[in-house]
Amino acid sequence: MNFISPAFAQTAGAPAAGGADIILQMAPFAIIMVIMYFLIIRPQQRRAKEAQDMISSIRRGDTVVTSGGIIGKVTKVAEGSEIELEIAPNVRVRVMRQMVAEVRSKGEPVKDTAA
Repeated sequence: MNFISPAFAQTAGAPAAGGADIILQMAPFAIIMVIMYFLIIRPQQRRAKEAQDMISSIRRGDTVVTSGGIIGKVTKVAEGSEIELEIAPNVRVRVMRQMVAEVRSKGEPVKDTAA
C-alpha cells in the first residue's frame, strides 16, 4: 500500500515562490472590498450625513413626518435633542429629533428676539 499521495510527493520539492502566490490569491478579495466600498459603504455614509444635516436644520414652522408616521408642525425647537410638534389643534407632543424621518415643507424663519 502507498501511504503518500502523488500530489504531496510532487509539491514537496517545489521551490518556494510564496510571495507572488499570496498576492495573486488575495487580489480578488481586494477588488471585492473596493467594489463594496464604492457601492455600499460610501453611499450609506452620504445618506447618513444628509439625514444628520436634515435633523440639525429643523426649525419652527416646518412640517415633519416622524418615524412612527405622525405628521406635525414644529412649534418649538429646543437646543437639546427634543422638538415640540403640533399634531392637531392644541395638541402638542415632544419628540426626539432623531425620530424625524422627513421634512415635508419649510416654515418661516426664526424671529430675532434680540431686536
